[in-house]
Amino acid sequence: MKKIFKVFLPTFLGLFLFSSVASAHVTVIPNTSTTGAWETYTVKVPVEKDVPTTKFTLKAPAGLEIMSYQPVPGWNYSTDKDENGKVKSITFEATGEGILPGQFQQFTFVGKNPDKAGEVAWDAFQFYKDGSIVEWTGNEGSDSPHSVTNIVSGTSTDHHAASGSAQHEEKEQVGSTKAETKSESLPLILSIVSVLLSLVALIVAFRKK
Repeated sequence: MKKIFKVFLPTFLGLFLFSSVASAHVTVIPNTSTTGAWETYTVKVPVEKDVPTTKFTLKAPAGLEIMSYQPVPGWNYSTDKDENGKVKSITFEATGEGILPGQFQQFTFVGKNPDKAGEVAWDAFQFYKDGSIVEWTGNEGSDSPHSVTNIVSGTSTDHHAASGSAQHEEKEQVGSTKAETKSESLPLILSIVSVLLSLVALIVAFRKK
């Protein structure tokens, strides 16, 4: 059992360390939506340093229009617009301490998806109190990847213009929460499965000896 523990413990810790690092990135949910839809998006901003995050900027992907946002206590909201009045980026800036180490904050907004199917990338910039900036603009597999939403072909309705828009928004929010929970729990599930398979293999090996 001592031999099993010596081999099993590093594997166990390594897998869960990987899971925690992988889930610490800035993410935008849902990761799948439909063409032309009015979607409620939520961006989660975790703190990966020992200093607070005091400002966060998110660029609007090409073809996607950001229309409105949900106020967050302790944060001011501002936009940068192009010559046509369309929002190019949104910024949330803390009026107090910001997001402290070990915490995360969620920012919710409504956007109108592009009419063409394809992937849209969310470039983001995270500002820390010490003056450092983390640019979440890399491709998947990089140290600071941007979040990606897959826009698929489908029928959309104007949730916010139709009567009963509140019900649509509530359903979207619930769906977004479920999608976030699913995406965050996947690395942990894979890690647990890998650990269990490793443990079984080790026990079988020692029994044969």
